[in-house]
Amino acid sequence: MSRVRRGRVWLTWEQRVLAMALGGGAPALAAALYLLWSGGAVPRVQWTVTLVLVGIWLGVGYSLRRRVVLPLQTLSNLLAGLREGDASFRARGARADDALGEVMLEANTLAATIREQRLDALEATVLLRRVMAEIDVAVFAFDASNRLRLVNRAGERLLARPAERLLGSEASAIGLDRCLDADAPRVIEATFPGGTGR
Repeated sequence: MSRVRRGRVWLTWEQRVLAMALGGGAPALAAALYLLWSGGAVPRVQWTVTLVLVGIWLGVGYSLRRRVVLPLQTLSNLLAGLREGDASFRARGARADDALGEVMLEANTLAATIREQRLDALEATVLLRRVMAEIDVAVFAFDASNRLRLVNRAGERLLARPAERLLGSEASAIGLDRCLDADAPRVIEATFPGGTGR
């Protein structure tokens, strides 16, 4: 598929690769066909050799196009998977002795790094939840829009509601908005369904 921009036709990457591959072999093909047809050979031989030469020329051109495009499509799929959160993809054919292989190696290394970081974050989250579950003090964590994102068991008991019903609630809806108003730490007297105190 080509694009037209300001009266000029812009070829896609695949079309440019194919055009360069065919263009590189066109002079040799033209010279061979000229010599074949001007040499006085039998027409049956001329047509047979012409078809063979043109077939090889087109076959090599399309094969080169495929050899260039397929690794780039693989790399594109790998990057799309990373963008969507799937770091399990790996690019095949990654070799350190050519330029494209080095790109594939770097993409594989990036995928492995992202996967390790996600596993580390998951382990940290699991550890945080375990610690939060064991703490006997009510702990609440809010995001920038004052919505509850994390609560431990003591917090559930204090508000007399399970975490499933609390998470995502605004601080004002659960009576904790006064705790978020101050810039400096302070002590507040408060009454909740599960207890009263400071």
